[in-house]
Amino acid sequence: MPIRRRHFTAALSAGLFTAAPTALFTSLPARAQFRVEVSGIGATQLPIAVTRFRDEDRSGQAVSQIIRDDLDRSSVFRLVDSSGALDERSAPQWSDWRGRGADALLVGSVTRLADGRFDVRYRLWDAVKSQELVLQSAVVLPADLRLAAHRIADAVHEQLVGERGVNATRIAFVSKAANRYTLRITDADGEGAQTALASPQPIISPAWAPDGRRLAYVSFEDGKAVVMVQDVSTGERRRVAAFKGSNSAPAWSPDGQRLAVTLTRDGISQIYLLDASGDNPRRLTQSSAIDTEACFSPDGRQVYFVSDRGGGPQVYRMPAAGGSAERVTFQGAYNISPAISPDGRMLAYVTRENGFRVMVMPLDGSAPPLAVTDTADDESPSFAPNGRLLIYATRSGGRDVLMTTTLDGKIRRRVPTQGQDVREPAWGPFTR
Repeated sequence: MPIRRRHFTAALSAGLFTAAPTALFTSLPARAQFRVEVSGIGATQLPIAVTRFRDEDRSGQAVSQIIRDDLDRSSVFRLVDSSGALDERSAPQWSDWRGRGADALLVGSVTRLADGRFDVRYRLWDAVKSQELVLQSAVVLPADLRLAAHRIADAVHEQLVGERGVNATRIAFVSKAANRYTLRITDADGEGAQTALASPQPIISPAWAPDGRRLAYVSFEDGKAVVMVQDVSTGERRRVAAFKGSNSAPAWSPDGQRLAVTLTRDGISQIYLLDASGDNPRRLTQSSAIDTEACFSPDGRQVYFVSDRGGGPQVYRMPAAGGSAERVTFQGAYNISPAISPDGRMLAYVTRENGFRVMVMPLDGSAPPLAVTDTADDESPSFAPNGRLLIYATRSGGRDVLMTTTLDGKIRRRVPTQGQDVREPAWGPFTR
């Protein structure tokens, strides 16, 4: 049984990153903007050509390929033939690009400077109108070239779609090899892995703080479940919930000032709120049932959680200030692991029906729950910060893997993790 799922079943029985500057690219004159509306894969994807950046082969990073891969994963874009020598100084032959079916064209260059840094430039065109949309440049260290490529992809996404891309964000997950557990942090494409913690004891439930600088997680180093908070830049750790009994399932409030955790200090699993420092614990749920796996609504006013107060595990919600709880999920007899979309409109969760599958449903009841996976051992759904994708863990080909899916389930992609068995994904916020 995957260890994350034990949050509920167990209750039944009882310096790594340097902060990047906010603006990596300095804007040069920007022109017009156009947007394409995409809702579900049945809608039209925007065809875009991304040419090879001039001199990128001298940089050690295939910048244009990183951008192509990012745009392809977004589910919004369709890549078209990009062959041909072209950079940001060139005058495109528009009949040629329109003949290839391109509605947008991205070109650029990567130039090594005398001090070892790289001048990265790109130009985005509306190929239909033969109109420049944006021209930007940045001087970056060699170690920041991948991040620069991700930021270009995000800028293209925002310029053409009108919403932020998520390629420059990070994910956290847990890998296991030879009875050793490692908490890792990577770029959203699974590359650039850094180790936050390695331990012979299990690590579960990583949760990003809204500032992207801290991770809460559960460690078993003390011989029992204890909630830790770690600074991902310095590696500094502290225990924030190490009360009598089990301490598990941390979730941050949207302002980063509080944590919701599951404690058994009073004999049964209940939801508590405490300061991010671990001080002032306050019991939120007051039931005789098992209450666990809390998460906050984006406005911080509601807490969603799992409870078996109705006979089997279902998702409930209640005011973060306290009060009565109302049931949210009704389809299926076993629903756990809730996650709320950044706009507060969608609920993702795991249901048990012929295995465990990730479901998505609108919280306003406008549509029934939809299964967005085709596997049977899913867990830990987590929304991308723009709400367009979900990441989750599952098994495929005999391995524990991470997958992303669109909210209609029609585009699913595996996240590369160097052949490791991985679980417990958490998608980080917009911070870089």
